Amino acid sequence: MAVKLPRLPYELDALEPIISAATLREHHGAHHRGYVKKLNALIKGTDLDSQSLEAIIDCSAPLASSDPKSASVFNNAAQAWNHAFYWNSLRPWNHGRDPDGELARCVTADFGDAGRLAEAFRAAALAVFGSGWVWLILDEGVLRIVSTANADTPIVHGQVPLLVMDVWEHAYYIDRRSRRDLYAAGVVDQLFNWDFAERNLLRARAGDGVGRPGPEASSGERP
Repeated sequence: MAVKLPRLPYELDALEPIISAATLREHHGAHHRGYVKKLNALIKGTDLDSQSLEAIIDCSAPLASSDPKSASVFNNAAQAWNHAFYWNSLRPWNHGRDPDGELARCVTADFGDAGRLAEAFRAAALAVFGSGWVWLILDEGVLRIVSTANADTPIVHGQVPLLVMDVWEHAYYIDRRSRRDLYAAGVVDQLFNWDFAERNLLRARAGDGVGRPGPEASSGERP
């Protein structure tokens, strides 16, 4: 059962002017596709070939520090998962809003208000040295913002991801060159999909597993 490149949950130009169609074409069509292709080559003919993407991550993570092949499997599997989660963490430009419902109540309790959460997200994005990810997670019932380097992902640390921003250079370099600050501000203020974050929060509260990319991004490619 080969891992598939998921469809984008919107058209290529839906995130403009914050993220261009050119960036999405390269980011999804080359980088994300590359992780999926490399992963399938690595697991072909092994016991992992029939496993879900999450199971592949769980199996390879404990061995990644000592076995180079497991490290490669983990890096490509985690990057494939992180990217699927990232696409769903965004929504078309000008459709964004502040957190609502139960998520808003949690934001108020743990950050003070949505403005302070946004400030913390932008600051965390700028603080990442090199390549990585900035996540809003649920950790032991509390909302936190955490960063992971390279392909690392909260799902191997017992944390529930609610939302993520990709801060690898390929996420913004075509549009913003070295101005990660402009990219981060645009994503936080205009593109974050707070509905997706709230669904992940409610599923976690209901005991329905770790936040998953969701059926809209689970399989197949946009024609």
